Amino acid sequence: MPALFFNIIKLLYLLMLFLFLWQLARAIRSHVGSNPGAQTEGTAAELVVLTGDSETERVRIRPQGHVIGRSPDADIRISDPYSSEFHTRVGIQDGQVVVHDLGSTNGTYVNGRRVTSPTSVSRGDTVQIGKTILEIR
Repeated sequence: MPALFFNIIKLLYLLMLFLFLWQLARAIRSHVGSNPGAQTEGTAAELVVLTGDSETERVRIRPQGHVIGRSPDADIRISDPYSSEFHTRVGIQDGQVVVHDLGSTNGTYVNGRRVTSPTSVSRGDTVQIGKTILEIR
């Protein structure tokens, strides 16, 4: 009887270890940005502010990225009361445009889906910060 009990405990331990490693691999894959369809043509992508209180603005995306938010210290300042001071970062990583929420209160959305980890985007995708819509071109 004790041998059977210990064998069951061993199997449960191995199952938990497998589940942990599987979740770890999924988390790493989502942070690396494994969306092969999100490739942009080169690094000449632009970010265009479509709505919001600010004037229409076009910004060429730098490889090191831009911080977007309400703060005067943000690289791209938006006048949106629903955005955080430092809301999101948009940059280029491995030839892909990547959007990363910086812990904002109201979240960052790509094509209507909330960003929970760095997310690769393609030309034509929309990024929503508060009530402000930006488009990747």
